[in-house]
Amino acid sequence: MRRRDAIAALVTGLALFGAGLGEAGAAEARGSDKLRGVERSEHGTTLELWLDHAPFPTKQHTYTDATVLVFVPAHYRLPKGGVVDAIVHFHGHGTTAKEAIASHKLREQVAASRQNAILVVPQGPVRAREGDFGKLMQKGGLERMLVEAVDTSKRGPASRAIERAGFADAVLRGATGVGKVVVSSHSGGYRAAAAAATLGGIEVREVYLFDSLYGEVDAFRSYLTAAPKTRKLVSYYVGGRPRELSLELAKQLERAGVAVLREHGGARLSREELTKGRAVFLEGVGPHASATWEELALRDCLFASCLSGRGSRGWHAGKTARRST
Repeated sequence: MRRRDAIAALVTGLALFGAGLGEAGAAEARGSDKLRGVERSEHGTTLELWLDHAPFPTKQHTYTDATVLVFVPAHYRLPKGGVVDAIVHFHGHGTTAKEAIASHKLREQVAASRQNAILVVPQGPVRAREGDFGKLMQKGGLERMLVEAVDTSKRGPASRAIERAGFADAVLRGATGVGKVVVSSHSGGYRAAAAAATLGGIEVREVYLFDSLYGEVDAFRSYLTAAPKTRKLVSYYVGGRPRELSLELAKQLERAGVAVLREHGGARLSREELTKGRAVFLEGVGPHASATWEELALRDCLFASCLSGRGSRGWHAGKTARRST
């Protein structure tokens, strides 16, 4: 499928989501203090959770929204061991988790990647120009949130919501814990991504920064150099500060002995290079606001990830093809 056609298909899929929870979704959420709402589409089920270990509220902040969105793709199947792999996305400044999950086509790209993982999008500072994600900036914060998110999503109200969407096989009932974790961020979400990768209390296997490297270079360098054979970092930059710091981080990693793959001059890395690379720096196209989805960037990072795919062999079969094709 050509990139333009793929993007058009994602936009069409996005239109299938309800503008709100509706009476049915709100009714399903009643009786659960943590399940606040449900959204359905052909791609899967989105659970709107209200969690104790969400970024907020805290004693130090004025934000009170404890929303954590959990998207369970229609193709998801709980592995035999019961561990749930997760993709955690941190939104940028001036937006909300609900706006980001829709405008950046996060659900559609996770569905298109066919990875057997759930998507978790916590609510950070609401429409504010700051990147402090409260409790997730503290040691062990990421692990606590993910454990609670999985535990809540596997229980009665959430399982029934997924079943009623027509995806009875996609429920998390029987989940035993959290497996592989991949973290992504857009724009100002980089601070939370750095904290998650270095202080989260759980092993983060891969980090994707979508025009998001505005700082924390030392943290990301330390994250990767601590385990370069099992961890992966991808910085997708459009220009400005993220480009400047990406090139600086690439130099630092090379000096530390880490093999770096970098696009330049408009040439694109191959799918195989994106898959095998540990320190990957991609030249993006389009404006900053669409960096996450303009070239289906998140989808391609997930295709090339450590996660287990369900029907993604076709993408890997074209290993010499350029990414975003």
